[in-house]
Order: sequence, then structure tokens, then C-alpha cells
Amino acid sequence: MDTIVSKKVTLSFTQKNIATPEKVFPLLCPVREKDWLDCWEYKMIWSESGFAEEGCVFSTPHHGKSETTWIVTKYDPINFQIEFVRFTPAENVARIFINLEANGSGATDAFIKYEYTALNREQIEYLETGLQKDFQSSMHWWEKAINHYLETGEKLLKSEDI
Repeated sequence: MDTIVSKKVTLSFTQKNIATPEKVFPLLCPVREKDWLDCWEYKMIWSESGFAEEGCVFSTPHHGKSETTWIVTKYDPINFQIEFVRFTPAENVARIFINLEANGSGATDAFIKYEYTALNREQIEYLETGLQKDFQSSMHWWEKAINHYLETGEKLLKSEDI
């Protein structure tokens, strides 16, 4: 049996969103992310409704290499929970859990957990040395961008975030 070189890392972050879960949850969709997340690009592969739903499959570009394929593995708009699995061939697999909870002040706590599995030595090194910083930066940007959209109805451009 061949031995696969791999490593798994789990990272979590709690975002504070300035709107209710009912307003935040629909934005956790490849189509709706285009409204609020600057530089977000996707290609819908399958969705019965045209939006996020269980079984929805879409892809995103990945640094000019292989596309990353995503599948929505859980979609629960009643309990404000969504889960994605994304696969970048020969690089990594990530499972993303998002659970929204009202925090009693008309706002939302967004509990986000990523499970990264490296599929090669280069990715193992990245998980050990660069992922934590990139993850924190990404989570803070995402929080700022979604809150800007919730407040203004407009996309915050990275060039404006100085």
C-alpha cells in the first residue's frame, strides 16, 4: 500500500456581523458573495435553485493553476448552518463549517471552522508555516467586507481598505 504524505490542521474564527442571522445567511452563497466580496470569482457547475443549497457544486480559480471545486455538503437555513468541502487537485482539501447565532443585540456571531488537509509536501510546509497568518488575515477581511455590505449595501474594494 502506498503511503500518502499528508497533514491536517483545524483553525477557527468568530466573526461579529452587524445584522441578524436572517440577513447574513443568504450572503454565504457563491452567487451572493459576488455582491460583497471583492475579487470573488466563481463558476456555477450545478444548483437546482441557482444559489447555495445542499449538493450545489461550483468552482473558483486557484492562483492560475487547477480550479478549486466546491460542494455544499450541508445547507440549513432554519438553523443558519452551512458546510462546504473544497478540493484543489494535488494540493489540498478543506472542509468549512459556518454556524450563525443571534447574539441578542440584533447582530450575529459567525462561528467559522476550517479543516485543511494537505496533499503534498509543499502544502504541509504551508500549513505549518503560513496558513495561520493567511487565515487570520482572510477572516478579518471577510468580516470587514461583509459588515461594510450589510451597512451600506455596497462592496468594499480592497483598494479602498487602506
